[in-house]
Amino acid sequence: MLTRKDLQELAREKLSDHLLIVVSNREPYIHVFKEGEVKCLRPASGLVTALDPVVKACSGIWVAHGSGNADKTVVDKNSRVVVPPQTNDKKASTYTLKRVWMSKEEEDGYYYGFSNKGLWPLCHTAYTRPLFKHSDWLHYINVNKRFADAVLEEIGGKDAFVFIQDYHFALLPKFLKEKRANLNVAQFWHIPWPNPEAFRICPWKKEILEGLLANDLLGFHLRYFCDNFLETIDREIEARIDRERLSVFRSGKETLIRCYPISVDFEEISSLVTSETVKREAEKFKKEFDLGNKFVLLGLDRMDYTKGIPEKLQALDKLLEKYPEYIGKIVLLQKGTLSRIHIQEYKNLNDEVNTLAEKLNWKYSSDGWSPVILTKKDLSYEEVLALYQLAGACIVSSLQDGMNLVSKEFVSSRRDGDGILILSQFAGASRELEEGALIINPYDIDDFAETIKKAIEMPKTERRQRIKFLRQVVEENNIYKWISEIISDIVTLEDNYI
Repeated sequence: MLTRKDLQELAREKLSDHLLIVVSNREPYIHVFKEGEVKCLRPASGLVTALDPVVKACSGIWVAHGSGNADKTVVDKNSRVVVPPQTNDKKASTYTLKRVWMSKEEEDGYYYGFSNKGLWPLCHTAYTRPLFKHSDWLHYINVNKRFADAVLEEIGGKDAFVFIQDYHFALLPKFLKEKRANLNVAQFWHIPWPNPEAFRICPWKKEILEGLLANDLLGFHLRYFCDNFLETIDREIEARIDRERLSVFRSGKETLIRCYPISVDFEEISSLVTSETVKREAEKFKKEFDLGNKFVLLGLDRMDYTKGIPEKLQALDKLLEKYPEYIGKIVLLQKGTLSRIHIQEYKNLNDEVNTLAEKLNWKYSSDGWSPVILTKKDLSYEEVLALYQLAGACIVSSLQDGMNLVSKEFVSSRRDGDGILILSQFAGASRELEEGALIINPYDIDDFAETIKKAIEMPKTERRQRIKFLRQVVEENNIYKWISEIISDIVTLEDNYI
């Protein structure tokens, strides 16, 4: 099992001769005004968990959108700030966070518009129609160019490796290479890549594909997504595909296409759940929600139409309707973090989930018991881990997901060797976890309900066997293995690298 220390040593050994620059829309540290003071917060993010120690080890630079309401108060004249905040430990590793600023109009067009009304539904087959507006596309181009300028400003004349994150920056690799052809550029696409028939409706498909092929290395979670991408290239632009090598040749340049299933920090999560804070939060929730000895079905999702929350509620309704003996004995504790509420489809989903939960509680409630507890309040990471400890079963019912790290966090947190994972076959994590999880098709509500029944009634011996297997898989394929494999492939790139 690879550890954080192993990763830091690998980064120092392999990347020491180059400046490392990570680019993402979300920043790894955010400054906010809280109680009259400026506070520095680290958002809960698997990506930050993976990349933060690498950037520290290389004394690199992270370029991201400055979104905190106090972000501008702490940066220098070049929009830079050293993170994490300085402590008494003078030897503590730090790096530079370079912030890129956006107007409300730019954020609306680039982020809420083209990225999340266009590319997000296009890449997730959840039957929400993508919306493509020319004005959004122009903002997307402009923001990608501004990020390219920010990256190039930080690089100067140095040799550098640029690691770009996700679908917000499909054009960034091309803009970088146009000005610095010898840069080593890799990108990880964290969401699914759709089949060619789905992708071809995008009005600017050629520009997006050309932007991505400017990378030296392009990563996806699954081989299935890699195959979809290669098929899309084959149909849409002139290029030579080497399917044995998994690469694309265009205009004399090769782009390697690879799959790297992202994961979580198993060791850290497994350790944190034994803390007094997590134990205290678990007891607090148990009392607050009056869980008693009830079998807890846990849902922990962003309020997003790809996550299958309505289907989860419908399956619970079917279960209680068909098996009324469970009334009063089980409860669905659904955490639904509000997300992208500026977009109408997300507002509609929020209303739908509220309505379904209210209907179920009206239909089945008795003697102070209700089948659904719906909470949307923000939780600390310790509170999230506490919820995992209370679950008899964790339900991940995604209609489509690139990976889904909730499933892996839940498994990592169950140090007690108990608990059941109910997992959608349309989540990327199902490829790794299918032997230990109970796999569902969230569109098949009747079978979904029967699977919940199976989870509730499963003998303890089988539960423990399943979770033991799942923990072994996640422990071995942890977040440090993910980024280590990417770094190892980066150093094999043909250009004039290392």
